[in-house]
Amino acid sequence: MPTVEQLTRLKELGAATVYEAQGAFGAFDNGMKPLNPESRIAGPAITVDLRPADNFTIHFALEMAKPGDVLVIDAKGFMEAGPWGDILTLQAMKMGLAGLVIDGCVRDGNDVLKSGFPVFCRGLSIKGTEKKAMGKINVPIVIGGVCVSPGDIIVGDRDGIVSVPKDTVASALAASEVRERLEDEMRSAIQSGGTTAQLLGLSR
Repeated sequence: MPTVEQLTRLKELGAATVYEAQGAFGAFDNGMKPLNPESRIAGPAITVDLRPADNFTIHFALEMAKPGDVLVIDAKGFMEAGPWGDILTLQAMKMGLAGLVIDGCVRDGNDVLKSGFPVFCRGLSIKGTEKKAMGKINVPIVIGGVCVSPGDIIVGDRDGIVSVPKDTVASALAASEVRERLEDEMRSAIQSGGTTAQLLGLSR
């Protein structure tokens, strides 16, 4: 498992930097965004394969989750129900989860925003769900066009979400640090009068 320091640094570096540094892969489609644009997350995924308009399995996934986990739910992109709301948000915060990513909608949007709990989703839906269908917990899922396995590291912020395979965290972090350093050098060069065309070698 990655260290707290590694997760903190990935969060600081941001989703876009991590995505580019690990070879421009792992980015969820741009339909999934944070409810609060200031939200930032980084943590290991606990995955849920959910039947649309039913949140039965979420309640048991929360019992299995550990502090610092990111709950990653494949709700099949269904937009006409909100399997997650203020009560589940309270439960997740009480258990110390790092955030929620759901391929679908949530509801109780104002209360979720006020809580400060990071939620990434496709939108809001006023409609509730049933509690009948058992889904699957901690299995590989495809969400936002990306295959996520349990334990993969989810990094999210205003730009979007990227998944880092759990066995490549160290190399992804190292590459992200290099990319950040190069961009800092480019910023300094621009402040000194350089142009992006020159610095990127495009003038040739």
